[in-house]
Amino acid sequence: MSTVQRTNPLLKTPPIRMHHHAYTTDDHEATRHFYEDIIGLPLVAMWVEKEHLGGEWVELGHAFYRLGDGSALAFFNFADPKKQEDYRAKRQPLFVHLSLAVEQQTQDELQARLKAAGLEAFTMDHGYCHSLYVRDPNELLVEFTVDPPNVREIEATQRATAHEEMQRWISGGRESNNRWRSSGETDVSTA
Repeated sequence: MSTVQRTNPLLKTPPIRMHHHAYTTDDHEATRHFYEDIIGLPLVAMWVEKEHLGGEWVELGHAFYRLGDGSALAFFNFADPKKQEDYRAKRQPLFVHLSLAVEQQTQDELQARLKAAGLEAFTMDHGYCHSLYVRDPNELLVEFTVDPPNVREIEATQRATAHEEMQRWISGGRESNNRWRSSGETDVSTA
């Protein structure tokens, strides 16, 4: 059990859920086609707004695609091409991505939809989850994650050792503690 001392107590009431994850898009229609027509998430709001940012008025379109828990994926587009360039999200490596929890049947359906749309996707078995990855039209890497049947056992084990394992890592300990993965290593060259 961990002996790490917190400087502040944990929140009495943690955040309820993610409200939305924001990103930028150069092309609202390509983004809508990907998320609504291919992935199957409904476009539920398109805010056309003027915001006072950095001392000037900026016109923007802000689209929201609904997830099952009521949260959303949101995409900004700016009317001014210079502002769009300034705020454009950059392609990130594998380790900067958005992960969405799905059931196995949903992941299977998504994989079929992506293949039918001619989009490249890849899977990884992390041991504690199995993931399907694809890049959207904005180069955002989206992961669709399925938890294994023993997810509660895995969560309990990790929760009980999280601080200890973090301290071990900080102190230089590099031996894998992922006993759920078939091997301690994964080839991520497909990202």
